[in-house]
Amino acid sequence: MVEWRISDGLTEYPDAMQAMETRVAGILSGDLDEQVWLLEHPPMYTAGTSANAADLLDHDRFPVYEARRGGEYTYHGPGQRVAYAMLDLNGREKDVRKYVNLLEEWIIQTLDQFAVKGERRAGRVGVWVVRPDLPPLPDGTPAEGKIAAIGVRIRRWVTFHGISINVEPDLEHFNGIVPCGISDYGVTSLFDLGIPVTMNDVDIALKATFSQIFEK
Repeated sequence: MVEWRISDGLTEYPDAMQAMETRVAGILSGDLDEQVWLLEHPPMYTAGTSANAADLLDHDRFPVYEARRGGEYTYHGPGQRVAYAMLDLNGREKDVRKYVNLLEEWIIQTLDQFAVKGERRAGRVGVWVVRPDLPPLPDGTPAEGKIAAIGVRIRRWVTFHGISINVEPDLEHFNGIVPCGISDYGVTSLFDLGIPVTMNDVDIALKATFSQIFEK
């Protein structure tokens, strides 16, 4: 059984980290069920295990937290749906690459519920959308925007962290970092793409697509 938890308001990052630790320990001991936790954070930056200090462009804008997940710098804040997935891969498939692929597919299918085509890009973590409304890059390739991020940590095949989808965050807040170490492309959101959905709409889509991908 996967328990679903949705938190109102803004959840402080240290509190989320502690809650994930407690849940993962409970899953490992067999005392607690798997959980998907949907929430929003106050404005902040998190640094993954591969973060380059030079990619933190504004040290004083928001708090910066060591995330202990894979990846580089990322922004979290209001208007962004964070989905922390604490899943037991011991009872699924012990394959980190496949798990990340499933997280990507979860995002892509969720965006498809709103007629947004999310795509993978080799060498670029996260999920991307083509922006025909923006000028192409200097080399002539179409402009793209990152609409969702992925960060994973695994302990004894139980997962921490998960995904974040930009619903209607303040995109200017991303300017304090080089998101995920990628500077040639921008970030976008559902609202930025002209799709004013509610967080509840996104939650419904996340739950429906999760069952199709992870509970086959």
